[in-house]
Parts: sequence; C-alpha cells; structure tokens
Amino acid sequence: MASVKPGSVSQFIDRHYRHFNAAVLKDAAEAYNAHLEQGGKMMITLAGAMSTAELGVSLAEMIRQDKVHAITCTGANLEEDLFNLVARSRYERIPNYRELTPKAEEELLSRHLNRVTDTCIPEEYAIRKIEKIVIEEWIGAAENKQRLFPHEFLFKILRECRLKKFYEIDPNESWMMAAAHKNLPVFVPGWEDSTLGNIYAARNITGELCEVHTVRSGIEYMMELADWYRRVSKDSSIGFFQIGGGIAGDFPICVVPMLNQDVKDTDVPEWGYFCQISDSTTSFGSYSGAVPNEKITWGKLRANTPRYIIESDATIVAPLIFAKVLGW
Repeated sequence: MASVKPGSVSQFIDRHYRHFNAAVLKDAAEAYNAHLEQGGKMMITLAGAMSTAELGVSLAEMIRQDKVHAITCTGANLEEDLFNLVARSRYERIPNYRELTPKAEEELLSRHLNRVTDTCIPEEYAIRKIEKIVIEEWIGAAENKQRLFPHEFLFKILRECRLKKFYEIDPNESWMMAAAHKNLPVFVPGWEDSTLGNIYAARNITGELCEVHTVRSGIEYMMELADWYRRVSKDSSIGFFQIGGGIAGDFPICVVPMLNQDVKDTDVPEWGYFCQISDSTTSFGSYSGAVPNEKITWGKLRANTPRYIIESDATIVAPLIFAKVLGW
C-alpha cells in the first residue's frame, strides 16, 4: 500500500497533538495506518448518533478508499444516514439544547421534530418518506418468500436509486451510499429498537405485514459475522475501531471468544488492533467504560494487541482520525 502524503489536517495533528488524549489520537491513527499497511483489515463500530452528527462526510471516503472493511452499527445509525440524505434542509439545529424546558421539548414534539442532542429530525420529511419505500420492499420480499437483513433492504433501495429524487445532500457524503456500492459487510445488532425496526414490528402487529421473519436479525447476524471473521482472518489480521460503546461494540467483539470458546472447532486469531473513542467514565464492569486490558481476560485481545482508548467526544475525534488515515 502506497504511503499517504499528509495534508494540512494531518500536519496540524503531527505538530500540535503531542500529549494526553491528543497524543493517543495521533498514536491510534498512525497505528491504524500501520495495521492497513501490513495487510490488515478494519471493522468500525458506530454507536450513538454518529450518522445524525454527519460522520458520513469523512466515513464515506474511508469506505471508498478501502480503509474500512466492515461496519457494525445500531439500527439508528443505519437509517439516520438516509434520513439526512433525503431531508437535510428540513432539519432544525437547536444550539441552546441544554437550556430547553420540558414545555419547549413538547413544542418540538407537536411540530413532529425528534431531537437528537442539538439536531431535530423532521418526522414527516425524513422518517415517513423512507417508511413508504421500505414497507414496499418488505411486502415484496414476503410475497417472494425472500429474507434479507435490514441493511440489505436499504442497500437495494440505494442501488436502485429509489430515493434519488429526494437527495438533499451530496450523496458522496452518505456512508450508506458508499457502503452499498462497495457491498460492504454490515452487521446491525438490536435493529428492533430503531425507528424502522419499530415500524416493522408495528406493521406486523396491525397485519399490514404478515411474515415476521422477512427481516433477518439478531442471531443470524452473529452467524453471518462469524462466517465473515473466519474467512477474512485466515489471510489478514482484523482490527477493531470502536466509536462509543453499547451493543454496536459489544456484539461484534464477542465473535472471537464465541468461535474459540463455544464453537471450538477451529481457533481464530484475536482482534489485531483496538481503539475506542468514548466519553464514558473509565470503570471496570461497565462495557463502555472498561479499559482495553479487561478485554484480554475475555479472549478478545492479546497482550501484544495495539490498544488505545481516547476519552473524548467522538464527533470531534473520529473525523480527525479519519482525516489522518486518509492523509488529509
């Protein structure tokens, strides 16, 4: 892999990020590049609301340039990238969100504006616009006795340009668009608690959908992940770049001990690189706040695995690391 000539952002990081969390950011980015240069692959996990934070501006380019080889994300991150794609002009930013009263929050609700920190997602222009098209796909799949994962339905819609007339941002800034065109392996644990997951459950309850198993999820995602990890790890060390905590991180990292301790037919190597961006308080017993060393005892990492934890806001840190990996 050819070395990347550093741009102005990378040069700024090299000049100023010398100590504490800043130094860890620089070290983690350089180790990320070293992992790739040695032939390694990288999984990125997305928790929180990184799609609404518009991480796609940098993540999409990471995908296009083969700096990412798989993504595990929450159902919210899966769909919110598309909400932003089709309804960005209708979003409302609330700079003083920390000062909102309960009454002010109710006023946002009455306007069908669902708040994510300082950003309100417009229900009618984002969620309902996507809902109609996705339900058509679910019904069609059920009629043809097809079963697909949640991300596969959305990939299909993007590849067929079903949403193109609604685009309100440059599609190059949509990480889902980049992933769909790369057919990137994507794993979405706990999809049921997302907006589209709720809609799917509701339509099965009301009878509009009549086959609950049309959308694959949960255990089948873990089996698919196990197959991917086994296959890829035969030839490449796989790294783990974790944004936030929760199920998006805990679900995929467990595939290694699951294969080695529960399946037990053929051992797979532990993750070959680990970095977590988290603002959780460091604490043992808390997955999101556990230091990387704790993962060694669970058979997820080795003592010689490069390990980094950056205790900061992922909306600030992740784009900077991606910029350095990309050489921006």
